[in-house]
Amino acid sequence: MKILYTTDQLFLHGGIEKVLSQKANYLAEVLGDEVFILTTNQNGNQPCYQFSDKINIQDLDINYNIEKSYFHPQNLKKIPTHISKLSKAIKFIKPDVLVSCSFGTDFFFLPFIRKEVPKIKEFHASRFFSSQQPSIKKKVIRKLGEMVEKKYDAIAVLNPDEKKYYNADHVVVIPNPTEFDTGVSDVHSKKILAAGRISPVKNFGDLIDAFSKLSNDFPEWELHFFGEDYLGTRKLLQEKINHLTQQNQIFFKGVSSNLKSEMQQYSIYGMTSETECFPMVLLEALSIGLPVVSYDSPTGPRHILTDNSDSFVVPYKNLDIFTEKLRQLMANENLRKEMGGNAKINAQRFEISQIMRQWKFLFESLM
Repeated sequence: MKILYTTDQLFLHGGIEKVLSQKANYLAEVLGDEVFILTTNQNGNQPCYQFSDKINIQDLDINYNIEKSYFHPQNLKKIPTHISKLSKAIKFIKPDVLVSCSFGTDFFFLPFIRKEVPKIKEFHASRFFSSQQPSIKKKVIRKLGEMVEKKYDAIAVLNPDEKKYYNADHVVVIPNPTEFDTGVSDVHSKKILAAGRISPVKNFGDLIDAFSKLSNDFPEWELHFFGEDYLGTRKLLQEKINHLTQQNQIFFKGVSSNLKSEMQQYSIYGMTSETECFPMVLLEALSIGLPVVSYDSPTGPRHILTDNSDSFVVPYKNLDIFTEKLRQLMANENLRKEMGGNAKINAQRFEISQIMRQWKFLFESLM
């Protein structure tokens, strides 16, 4: 089977890029499929995750300005070139199925080119907030998006809660996969980990507040953040840390090329995001037995974590309860060990072979 993925780029660390590497590698290496990936904004950069040599990766060299809206004139004028190059590439590859991963301008025109090829649109972000009283402009874009969605052969979302935000009748739920290895988190460690783009939506400020309330009782503990800065958010968080006088316990560790390996040095994972659709970091944490304290953020964590088994799932934005649950884990090494053991067991339902069977079934049903 020939499978074509389209996305914007592969060189930035993120959930879409990580998941694409896992799925594409499994299809090429384990199932023996022919896998192609077309990007638009690679700019000569090397992929940040490992891709099999069997996978054919090409960049269309469109280079949208990602700092501006896709509806900005500077980007709109690139669309005809994008359509032409993409149509020619699809004609040359002749894929049995095409999967669009990231959200860009191609979302709006993909269903209308090379109609003989079945097309699937993946959505990796939650529509929870975009559905809450959007502006007139966003309502117009959403209505246009709803019309286009119906033209795809299938829409793939990551959890059941997301289905209600789509009017199409061909929405399927396929969660992200995780891979298992021999790595295990260090329950003796007195370090807490949080990871993701350092941006407002991750709401790391609440995690800093919770930790600061406990730092005097646990002076030997540290809180570490992994991820790229976004729009100066790290500076604002550092100012908050300085105000709380926690400079010697809270640290930004930058970007890791192997976050799962880094996770093994920690004993707790903390998540206080505004919203999460299906966070890969939680899958990776569970797979190595790293217990979690997380807000019940719309709409993803509840579909990954099992409250009071592998994690504490805290009512959304209830900082007091979050702080108390974090205290419980910090104070009790045996509890961390018990939850970590449960985590490795519970994560098996997301094992990559099971998830890829769902994808193959979808591909075959559309051919």
